[in-house]
Amino acid sequence: MAESKFIKANKKIEDAVVGGYKKIENAVVSGYTKVEDKFVESFLTKEGESTAEAKERLKKNI
Repeated sequence: MAESKFIKANKKIEDAVVGGYKKIENAVVSGYTKVEDKFVESFLTKEGESTAEAKERLKKNI
C-alpha cells in the first residue's frame, strides 16, 4: 500500500523533532557530567585519588 503525502510529511517532522530532542538531551547530560566531575574533583577527592575513584568510594558509602 502506498503512503500518502501526509504520512510522509508527518514522518519527516517526527524525525526532525526526535533528532532535535536527542541532540538537546545529549548536550544536557554531557554538561551535567562535566559539572559533576569538576565538583567531585574539587571538593570530594582525597589526596592522590582520581575523580572516578572518588565517585566509586562515594557510591559505596551511600
